[in-house]
Amino acid sequence: MNRTLGMSSAAFAFLGVALGALGAHGLKAAVKDLPDAADRLGWWETAARYHLVHALALGLTAVVAHHVPSRGPRVAAGLFIAGIVIFSGSLYAMALTGVRGLGALTPLGGFAQLGGWLTLLWAMRQLPGRG
Repeated sequence: MNRTLGMSSAAFAFLGVALGALGAHGLKAAVKDLPDAADRLGWWETAARYHLVHALALGLTAVVAHHVPSRGPRVAAGLFIAGIVIFSGSLYAMALTGVRGLGALTPLGGFAQLGGWLTLLWAMRQLPGRG
């Protein structure tokens, strides 16, 4: 396993769980009286879900990077990290501030995540083995 990517995966997963708990408890209490409370909690939930999924994707990428000598896994990891920061970060910020314009950034993060998956798919073709 690529240690740097593995540690990044664990750090992002830790942060995702912590932020998910913050949203479930702290944010819920903070926004309960706002008219857009349901929207804000939904944005936070989506951000945390995609955050955690892509933290795990980093872990998979760490394993693939150990077996594939090309740059592909590192590029995929960079795209996953960018996706977490931009996609989830914009949704977290929207949930905290209520500024819906931040949602314009969210698709950019989604494209980064999609690019990460395509790049990982391409890199996995280079794995040794049958099939």
